[in-house]
Amino acid sequence: MTAHAPSSPAPGQPESGRPAPAQPNPAEAATGRPAPPLAGLRVLDLATLFAGPLAATVLGDFGAEVIKIEHPTRPDPSRGHGPAKDGVGLWWKLLGRNKRPITLDLSTPGGRDLLLRLAAGADVIIENFRPGTLERWGLGWEELSAANPRLVLARVTGFGQFGPYSHRPGFGTLAEAMSGFAAVTGEPDGPPTLPPFGLADSIAALATAYAVMTALSGRAGTGRGQVVDLAIIEPILTVLGPGPLWYDQLGYVQPRTGNRSRNNAPRNTYRTADGSWLAVSTSAQSIAERVMRLVGRPELIDEPWFTTGSGRADHAGVLDDAVGDWMARHTREEAMAEFEKAEAAVAPVYDIRDVMADPQYHALDTITEVPDPELGPLRMQNVLFRLSETPGAIRWAGRPHGADTDSVLTELGLSGTEIAALRSAGAL
Repeated sequence: MTAHAPSSPAPGQPESGRPAPAQPNPAEAATGRPAPPLAGLRVLDLATLFAGPLAATVLGDFGAEVIKIEHPTRPDPSRGHGPAKDGVGLWWKLLGRNKRPITLDLSTPGGRDLLLRLAAGADVIIENFRPGTLERWGLGWEELSAANPRLVLARVTGFGQFGPYSHRPGFGTLAEAMSGFAAVTGEPDGPPTLPPFGLADSIAALATAYAVMTALSGRAGTGRGQVVDLAIIEPILTVLGPGPLWYDQLGYVQPRTGNRSRNNAPRNTYRTADGSWLAVSTSAQSIAERVMRLVGRPELIDEPWFTTGSGRADHAGVLDDAVGDWMARHTREEAMAEFEKAEAAVAPVYDIRDVMADPQYHALDTITEVPDPELGPLRMQNVLFRLSETPGAIRWAGRPHGADTDSVLTELGLSGTEIAALRSAGAL
């Protein structure tokens, strides 16, 4: 699927049924279509659950050849996370798209040697083992960079490669707790609240993809690769905003405020007459004034405290009552129409059924259709952004465990006999 364009056929696959490596395609060149921006980049994805693999997915969406390396008997756990259809995990179809899955046991001599051979022809390795694991297998930075001095090694862990917690197992949930996210999320009289999805992992994945591209840009100047050390507990802190500054300079600790904001008001979700919910934001002063006029409370605009976002936040109760009373007298359709007429910011609170039916998402092809030989047509999120000249694409959905082992190793120069011997030895 070409990035965020109306659904179009994916590039063809070889007769073997295996997707071709993500590299410049002469057939595409003959049609005049430019190669994707990361074509020719080879990424080895050694990671599991979820930050590292998602970072590799983002790179693959824009043309990188991603070889997904999984243990022969313990595949990426995302294959078994969440709902499945006909025994096929659906989360993997998203996370594993545009990847060529192979199996290697890196703790065996044969698996170690094959990884070094693959690394010699790769640009990037993404891994999330606990610090010291690769070194124990003889696959640390010293060995990998000796095999390929231009290699970029992205190490994604819960707590980073050093420090008192570096040895601990780390997951995104721990980052959501330790970063302060859970402490500021939820109702004021309720418990700290964790997100019901991989928020910290997803933020770390985007940061990892950016870090990898930054390191590759540096390589263009130095000719040398380097190590990316990304701790999942860190990127979410940046997303949370100026909390450290507030505490450092003012001793201020942000409390839980539910759907309200300490920076502006009215900002909340409001129930309409037909039982729907709408979200209203008034980050701009002009929008706040339009909302008050719309709901029939223009006199509040003349209050001295109304002139700043923080002042309005201090009087959120008054403003929420004004908006809430108005919403309760209108259906969702009526309220949306009136807000749009007033050029005020509002959005319906959607569940996934609404997302799939929304005309704006449809126009953007945000949820696109991908053909899949196991399950038939699938609908999933498209690539992250649109490029006008060299768009990304979903070339195939996540493939079965080890589906490309033989083809990748054959491309590496191994014979059928050698592959069979490695499989018998447990390396594959």
